[in-house]
Amino acid sequence: MLKRIKGFLSLLRPINCFMMGFAVLIGEFITLNGKLQTVPSILGFFTAFTLTGSAMVINDYFDRYVDLKNNPKKPIPSGLINPKEAVIFALTLALIGLFLAAITSIYTLSLNIFLVAVFAYLLSTYYNAEGKKFGFLGNLMVSGCVAVPFIYGGFIAGYFPSKLLLIFALIAFLANTGREVIKGIVDVEGDKIRNVKTLAIVKGEKFAAKVGGLLYFLAVSLSLTPIIFNLASYWYTPIVGVSCLGFILSSISIIRDSSAENARKIKNISLIWMIIGMLAFMVGGVV
Repeated sequence: MLKRIKGFLSLLRPINCFMMGFAVLIGEFITLNGKLQTVPSILGFFTAFTLTGSAMVINDYFDRYVDLKNNPKKPIPSGLINPKEAVIFALTLALIGLFLAAITSIYTLSLNIFLVAVFAYLLSTYYNAEGKKFGFLGNLMVSGCVAVPFIYGGFIAGYFPSKLLLIFALIAFLANTGREVIKGIVDVEGDKIRNVKTLAIVKGEKFAAKVGGLLYFLAVSLSLTPIIFNLASYWYTPIVGVSCLGFILSSISIIRDSSAENARKIKNISLIWMIIGMLAFMVGGVV
């Protein structure tokens, strides 16, 4: 029983879900200049958490044959969780997330909130079902879903996202796109099974490594604009500096060594730089 619980948690990927929920809170926190509204915050966090969790499960469902090659120990290909159970789990999470989004819309008297949640979830579902096959375009779809929670947070605060929040969302978009491109290097063998046209497959691992590294550099460059134009608070600089240094070193590493082993390491460590970057967004957005 404990193994199955761990299996469902593995499908859910709680860290990813938490990051998306946290992104919503960051969006609200920045929009309200250092404040959070109790009810919208709770609803917003768990909306992002459950919808992201559903998308993660659906991703593993559609990748179950690919994972037989790439990650045979994952819950579905290993037989720990059967495909039907995964679909039921994903639908349950989706219904909970969309219900919470609807409640948030009613509570805040804003239909935009529900529409944004529905759009993001439909985009993630389409990506998992078909969009992933498009390679780089699919990477952009994923990154769009990563950027949306920041904007969603602005909406639940009752305002259209500020210029600074939009910059932060774009930074997250670029950094995640770089990570997705690098992730494609890791999954080459399995992606060939599903005919996924990643840059690593179409143009080669070295080309994908250069694009991934370039996107990291672009994210770092954009993260300097709040400092240059004095849009962020004092504490933004030292914290985002750690994140930027991490991304720069990761860029150099993946460009020098585009092997699947190094790409896997860079893909994983990039999550740390992204989390630190999110903390910088939070403290930097309060002026």
